[in-house]
Amino acid sequence: MNPSEVTSRKSHKKLQPIGEILIGRGLLSREQLEETLRKQKETSKRLGEILVEDGVISQDQLNSALAERLGVESIGLEENDVDSLAATMIPEKLARRYGAIPIKFLDENTLQVAMVDPTNVFAIDDLRMMTGYDIKPAIATAEDIFNQISKVHRLGDTVDEEDLNGETEEETEAQATADIRDVASEAPIIKLVNGVISQGVDDRASDIHFEPQEKELAIRYRVDGVLHEVMSVPKRMQAGVLSRLKVMADIDIAERRIPQDGRIGLSVGGKPIDIRVASMPTVYGEKIVLRLLDKSSVLLNLSDLGFSEVALKRYEGAFRKPYGAILVTGPTGSGKSTTLYATLNVLNSREKNIITVEDPVEYRLGGINQTQINPKAGLTFASGLRAILRSDPDIVMVGEIRDKETAQIAIESALTGHLVLSTLHTNDAPGALTRLTEMGIEPFLTASAIECVLAQRLARKLCPECKEEYKPTDEALRQNGFPDKVIGQNISLYRPTGCSRCNKTGYKGRLGLYEVMLISEAIERLTVERKSADEISRVAQAEGMVTLRTDGLDKVINGLTSMEEIGRVII
Repeated sequence: MNPSEVTSRKSHKKLQPIGEILIGRGLLSREQLEETLRKQKETSKRLGEILVEDGVISQDQLNSALAERLGVESIGLEENDVDSLAATMIPEKLARRYGAIPIKFLDENTLQVAMVDPTNVFAIDDLRMMTGYDIKPAIATAEDIFNQISKVHRLGDTVDEEDLNGETEEETEAQATADIRDVASEAPIIKLVNGVISQGVDDRASDIHFEPQEKELAIRYRVDGVLHEVMSVPKRMQAGVLSRLKVMADIDIAERRIPQDGRIGLSVGGKPIDIRVASMPTVYGEKIVLRLLDKSSVLLNLSDLGFSEVALKRYEGAFRKPYGAILVTGPTGSGKSTTLYATLNVLNSREKNIITVEDPVEYRLGGINQTQINPKAGLTFASGLRAILRSDPDIVMVGEIRDKETAQIAIESALTGHLVLSTLHTNDAPGALTRLTEMGIEPFLTASAIECVLAQRLARKLCPECKEEYKPTDEALRQNGFPDKVIGQNISLYRPTGCSRCNKTGYKGRLGLYEVMLISEAIERLTVERKSADEISRVAQAEGMVTLRTDGLDKVINGLTSMEEIGRVII
């Protein structure tokens, strides 16, 4: 006999009867207990089951009493109480057979499992051997457990290999594919990796980080621009998880000393997902980051990005011109590429030859010629841009201006009758003009070529289901830079609280904050005179430019985001 079973049986002999616990809690009278015991002799049902059927107690009250009797936790399974990464540790058939579902990892060695019957030592032993973890049982209702099993193991959702348009045949054949949902017969490592990717897609993650630590492998999702740790994997599983990712991305699993890049083409739940994979060595092993690009949900309408009516009118007036340069600026992850794609979508027509050079081509747009740079083959932004100009373009999009050569060609293209769209890394719109000067571009060329600079950030939107209205103090408004016309007006703002719809964060989705600077004669003159970005900004504001902070505060007043969020994304 299994030692754990012997221990369990010995301990059960000393347990207080469930009827006495219910009487002690005032949920059951002595007369009701005796009547139920008589019924139990006539059936094969358990005492608690009869009491629930007769409406004497609820299922939750019974579970609470059983938890006290057995010394385990009673859990009400809500949607966010179950870590689906843990839940995929056991196959669906076994979960249904035992009425059990893993809830979460308590530490690197222990897995908590909700069970209909936590006294089933055979089930606990099986789960321990299958997962490799110590099992800590908890009790939950059968309805909750089987509902969660159905949610985690959704039937019919498969992962198919995607046609990676524009890639060579060798690259296409090298893409790893996996069935991310139906993985009951797969190895635990594969199930774990599939579960991480699947849950990342469900949680709207833009990136998944696999980070080796001294004693564990931490896994984090970037959701709405903020990283959240979702689980940690025991150190003994680290090599297997990282190798699985490298196999899927078709990169060298034996090479661990240098950074590597790859990609995976998958379809998750019917949605095509393109995954960019980057590895880099750290002191505790290789860190791997997956960037998830949902090709089916790219946002291509400018009106949906968060532009105010005035900002959109100013921006559209600039990119509708037949020539000139439009620069979109901001840090990495601020939505610059999405804005450029949305702009191209507006400009796209059969009468125009639109060509792009990007790194990488994140989303494919019909009717537009998109080129991906390949430095190993000599195709850089600069060389690609030269080739584009020999191809009779009307509109050119350069993914990023990184060096003087690319900047010089882009500026000259704008001066010779082309509409050029590109991105630049600066903190605000006026800073783009001084940045180009610092890169070695003559100020008079910059002033003549650029029509508009759009600076942007992404802020998290308040969850509409749980945002809470409150009255801020005038001092708080003043400290956060609200205009004088707002202070003293007894306005109402909103703040995050957190609910199941937003994963307890208080935020769901993101919106853009924009600063649109049109290049007027006055700004051209300041640029040629090599004036500072601050001086250019003062003139631009006098001419109608709304700063990033002011645009953000307007969105706070309109109940779209919070003061704390604006303070987080804008210095």
